[in-house]
Amino acid sequence: MKIVSSKSKIFQEIFVFYTNYLDLIAYYLEIMQEQFIKVLRTISDDTTSFVEEIASVLDIGYDAAYRRVNLKTNLSLEETVTLARYYKVSLNKLFEIGSQNTIVAEVSPLINTTQELEEWFKSSLANLNPLKRIKGAKFIYSAKDIPVFHSLKDSKLTRFKIYVWLKDGDPSMVKNKVSFEDFLFEMPSSLMERAIALGKAYDEIDIIEIWNDSTIVGSLQQVLFYFESGSLSRKNAIDICKEMDELIDLLEQQTLMQSLSGKNGGASFNLYKSEFHTLNNALMVVTPKGKTFFNAFTVLSYLKIDHQPTCDVIYEFLKKQLASSKQLVNAGERDINIFFKKIHDKINIVRKKIKLERNLKYL
Repeated sequence: MKIVSSKSKIFQEIFVFYTNYLDLIAYYLEIMQEQFIKVLRTISDDTTSFVEEIASVLDIGYDAAYRRVNLKTNLSLEETVTLARYYKVSLNKLFEIGSQNTIVAEVSPLINTTQELEEWFKSSLANLNPLKRIKGAKFIYSAKDIPVFHSLKDSKLTRFKIYVWLKDGDPSMVKNKVSFEDFLFEMPSSLMERAIALGKAYDEIDIIEIWNDSTIVGSLQQVLFYFESGSLSRKNAIDICKEMDELIDLLEQQTLMQSLSGKNGGASFNLYKSEFHTLNNALMVVTPKGKTFFNAFTVLSYLKIDHQPTCDVIYEFLKKQLASSKQLVNAGERDINIFFKKIHDKINIVRKKIKLERNLKYL
């Protein structure tokens, strides 16, 4: 009996500890929410009702907004981020989260289905359109692989890239052994329409890209992999290689013209060749109002960082990377020809391998 009583006492003490611990967390969350609401009130320029403004931003009813403003209901993390974005408040700076080496990063939604990819194209276009109207906005792209927007055309290459992206995220496509040819038959036209619209929008933004001799390799490996696994027909594999050649030819013209659209006075395009730095499919968005950094961790998923001190550090590194790279338009005819010839040679090696396997089949 004494043993049972002793265990019961221990459990009671543990229960009291965790109850007090949760009460302490709730107390600090309430203080943080109160501080957050005070900051929002000072920023708000609504002359009628702060509560109505909060209700509009969060898309909730007046009563629900009233309870949040008056600390009767806790703000969810999603609601807090939504308000911080709307009022342009840095949560890092406001709450001094963690140490000076800790920042908040936003994770993009994972893409596993055709519908989710179509929504990604749609939301990306919605985020991109306002940047087209900001004078001085530019992108800096560290291209480990061919940048996504170069692939967003009405082409077989675009359809293949979409197939690869979805097959990486959708286990059912692997389980059902969906081939590229099957996917072409099932692919909704609206998905291509969204992709093409996003590709066109990029032509209106000033872009700096950093490539190296291996930037094309990832896409070529994908063609070989799906061809050799039987998920991509020989004809389509050869067609995709041909379209890659055409893409690189176009890229060379755009590099010399310093424009993706080919229009004089339009958005600028500058291609740099990195001699030794490792590239990582990272994107820096620079505007007069600030910087935002996107770091890919899967094909289309990324971490978004808008913590300005961190973005400033990354921006300085990218500037150093550009300084140690060759801007091809100024590199001279020989260097330009060598760079693009190496890429075409890599494409040709893969094309020959695909054709050779057809010949070996009859030996």
